[in-house]
Amino acid sequence: MIKKSLFSLLATLVVYLLAWPVEIDPVAWQAPENLGYTQDFAQNQQLSQLHRIELDGAIGPEDYALDAQQNIYFSLASGDIKYIDSSGEIHDWVNTGGRPLGIEFDAQGNLIVADAFKGLLKIDVKGKIETLVTTVDGIDVNYADDVDISDNGKIYFSDASTKFHAQKYGTYGASLLDINEHGGHGRLIEYDPKSKIAVTLASGFNFANGVTMSHDNQWVLMNETGHYRILKIAVTGANRGQYQVLIDGLPGFPDNINQGSNGLYWFGMVSPRSQALDMLSGSSFARKIVQRLPAFMRPKAQHFGHVVAIDGEGVVKHNLQDPLGMYGQTTGALEVGDQLYISSLHETALAKTLNPNFSHTTIVTQE
Repeated sequence: MIKKSLFSLLATLVVYLLAWPVEIDPVAWQAPENLGYTQDFAQNQQLSQLHRIELDGAIGPEDYALDAQQNIYFSLASGDIKYIDSSGEIHDWVNTGGRPLGIEFDAQGNLIVADAFKGLLKIDVKGKIETLVTTVDGIDVNYADDVDISDNGKIYFSDASTKFHAQKYGTYGASLLDINEHGGHGRLIEYDPKSKIAVTLASGFNFANGVTMSHDNQWVLMNETGHYRILKIAVTGANRGQYQVLIDGLPGFPDNINQGSNGLYWFGMVSPRSQALDMLSGSSFARKIVQRLPAFMRPKAQHFGHVVAIDGEGVVKHNLQDPLGMYGQTTGALEVGDQLYISSLHETALAKTLNPNFSHTTIVTQE
């Protein structure tokens, strides 16, 4: 009787792992070789000492934006957008009612927001929220992720996944689904505030993430998280909408990207790559089985800190790491004067270090 019951249980488990419906329909691909933390990405601890500014329980300062008065605005998982002034005091500002991710100020002082739940938003200096874009080319914006603004006023933002809605699955859950499926559901959108027309500039990306204008405003640099690479997508000329690979084979999942000084671009890697996910990249069948496993058994982001600066040719100029993840799941970095502010997916604090152009030595303190 016991043997029969065990056999029945085992048979049920096998059927479940092989046939139970899942949200994803994985596409086979070949993950690029992972050289790990070697060469340009040699492991170090240059990000391990940071000045933390605690947020009283608030979670996920995912991106920063600097206004004309040098106030630093940041977006939180609660839907709040707050700012810290030059004296270090944190101020409440607005709540979008969604999940604001990428933020950027336009020339008029409005904060442009890529809200994962709400689409593209504009918040004026008085805190009034206006929805700019929720649908493009007949397809809903299901996961507005990061945003930047050209000198001519046009706005570029990523829709990370048109299939996995951030509000339905959560921003983190939707990212895991999209990356595991590798179905090319991400796109880059251009919005013209003058005509109020939004168009898909380029599509077919595997989790379209961080967005920043090139220093000459001829390209958008975009992090394709699920493919471990950064692309440059033309916004003008005969090759408009076409892309080139700026850097690939990254040892982690690239998230946000921002312009830096001296022609550089800073980006964060939210986690090292998953060896299991790479090994199974060529098997859509195996990745379905992985999706049927309990959540704690599936690949997930590791608590690791890593921000990188590259030049316009994709050459690594700064490689700052925190292998212990004392400030982990880093999404990006923003230069503010002689300091570098680090953002995170799940941390409960802001973090800053001295700009590595000057020094790596900082003091760990709490506020």
